[in-house]
Amino acid sequence: MKASAVRVALFIVLAAATATAAATATSDAATALLLSTSLDADWLGNVSRSVRVSISRRLGFFLRWEEGDFLDRIVVAWRVARKMAVAPLLRAAVVLCLAMSVMLLVEVVSMAAFSLSVKLLRRRPEKRYKWEPIKGDLESGNLGYPMVLVQIPMYNEIEVYKLSIGAACGLSWPSDRIIIQVLDDSTDPTIKDLVELECKFWASKGMNIYYEVRGNRKGYKAGALKEGMEHSYVQQCEFVAIFDSDFQPESDFLMRAIPFLVYNPNIALVQARWDFVNSTECLMTRIQKMTLDYHFKVEQEAGSSTFGFFGFNGTAGVWRKSAIDEAGGWKDRTTVEDMDLAVRASLKGWKFVYVGDIKVRSELPSTFKAYRHQQHRWTCGAANLFRKVAIETVMTKEVSFWKKFHVLYSFFFVRKVVAHIVTFILYCIVIPVSVLVPEVSIPTWGVVYIPTTITVLNAIRNPRSIHLMPFWILFENVMSMHRMKATMVGLFEAGGVNEWVVTEKLGDTLKGKPETQILEKHPIRLRDRFTFSEIGFAVFLFFCACYNVAFGENYYYIYICLQALAFLVVGFGYVGTFTPNS
Repeated sequence: MKASAVRVALFIVLAAATATAAATATSDAATALLLSTSLDADWLGNVSRSVRVSISRRLGFFLRWEEGDFLDRIVVAWRVARKMAVAPLLRAAVVLCLAMSVMLLVEVVSMAAFSLSVKLLRRRPEKRYKWEPIKGDLESGNLGYPMVLVQIPMYNEIEVYKLSIGAACGLSWPSDRIIIQVLDDSTDPTIKDLVELECKFWASKGMNIYYEVRGNRKGYKAGALKEGMEHSYVQQCEFVAIFDSDFQPESDFLMRAIPFLVYNPNIALVQARWDFVNSTECLMTRIQKMTLDYHFKVEQEAGSSTFGFFGFNGTAGVWRKSAIDEAGGWKDRTTVEDMDLAVRASLKGWKFVYVGDIKVRSELPSTFKAYRHQQHRWTCGAANLFRKVAIETVMTKEVSFWKKFHVLYSFFFVRKVVAHIVTFILYCIVIPVSVLVPEVSIPTWGVVYIPTTITVLNAIRNPRSIHLMPFWILFENVMSMHRMKATMVGLFEAGGVNEWVVTEKLGDTLKGKPETQILEKHPIRLRDRFTFSEIGFAVFLFFCACYNVAFGENYYYIYICLQALAFLVVGFGYVGTFTPNS
């Protein structure tokens, strides 16, 4: 039945081709007839031969198609296109990626050297800067303690608002020398009432606490912090400590951080290290801890010990209020208002110090959707800020050329742009595509030695998590797809450049026992569980791996298969915890 249908279709095609050929030849003959003055036998013979040749040429193609040469023609066409177009483009991509890989390697090695020297030589911040405990005396009483403002911005944080407010009110500092400011942008009236009630509870215990709300969410967190600084009672404060709603500082936080600012007038910021209450909740939170531990132990430590500059993490830090004012205050032009303020303050000549011994407990995103939104905001905002401050940094005259170079090249270009681009383009596109194009080869040092060196340097600072390094590599490559997209959005200010999605906090809800459901449980929708971009990319990688197994001469298929599996696992939602409303 199918064979008959094929023959009928082929017959129709042949007939159409014959008719086309005949029509073309007849048209040529008719044209010649109009131009000629006489008809003779030779002319008729020429017309007849012309018609036969035209028909035979067109029928020949279809006859060869019927004989099974069509696939061979596709293969030949692909080889020609591969040689003439694909291979040159892929070679250019390889060269570009290798250049970026070298840039990233140099940056990683230099940061590792600086951070390791600090550790081995024990160059703690207390040795590099003056530090003495602050104490009151009988004459001045508590006046020896500077006035400190503690800001806690929050937005519908019903799971964690009590933890942050309680921790801030538990700080060891004279109650008449500290002001706690809760900046509540919540849109849920019930949550706002609960937060206000909590503030009143601590106020009844003698705490100097203010509950502040706005009529809108303009500027998001930056807008809330900016408006919070405009209240009259803030003007008496010399230093400003900032904690996100899920951060719980230890009681001695101010006692350990404030002396750096008191005795070193050139320091504008003291940044503490993040610790995590849910790092062992799932594999995704373990991987996040590895990434953030590297960020603090290496990136922040290296920046603090060299140029006295690093990006403020937005929380768990203490600012000198005069430095904030001199830098122009909080701005909402990007989604990384913390980094924006740090760059502007640094360009005014201020220095920052990172104190890794001071740790503040916080919560890691435990759902993939929340983590993806967080990474988009951080990555897109950093790239967009690079676009906005590049010229300003070059033109400033208050800092040295080398500090400008460090800020623009090392901090922004390599770490915030190149790192995300090369991770996705090289390891997720160029290497898989190279198995389809045998004319292009990637040097071993580019696909083995450089990534191995970077991985080893990361593992050195995370020795307890070394067994998780393969999972870290695969998951970071998956996330590089989202970070690459966010980087492009930020650089070119595309749609969603100022998208702000508050990172979901679950508090102790996942640790407690399930309670009786009062509200109706919504069914889990397919699109809430699956991410089709990862699934589609996994299909592409599996195809490349299969092609490499069948026709390749190297063993890239091992890595490509593992990477495809990682994309597939993430795509089907088997990473992190899952809640129907996340």
